[in-house]
Amino acid sequence: MIKLIAKWLLSAAALLFVAYVYAGVEVRSFGSALIAAFAIGLLNSVVRPILVVLTLPVTVVTLGLFLFVINALMFWAAASVLDGFHVQGFVAALIGSLIYSAIGIIIESALESLFAQK
Repeated sequence: MIKLIAKWLLSAAALLFVAYVYAGVEVRSFGSALIAAFAIGLLNSVVRPILVVLTLPVTVVTLGLFLFVINALMFWAAASVLDGFHVQGFVAALIGSLIYSAIGIIIESALESLFAQK
């Protein structure tokens, strides 16, 4: 449970970092980042698997590169639903989701090694 809360808080911080580094993504506050991180996580766990299965032929033809488009769509969808989180357009969603995913991999790796030591 602590690992999940830590990942959520660090993901919100990562979202704030994306907004700081890249001008195409805007986050109003840490509270908005918490809600946005939750929404992105929810979309990635519910909607993304369905889209991956539906677009499997395109993903195979593009050698997996279409998964970047799906990640950008999840990022953009979360921004379109929430008030304190805004993305300029699809290209901004693509770049923002790439940065956010890279930071997410680092967070997951750090948390895995931190909680595996117990």
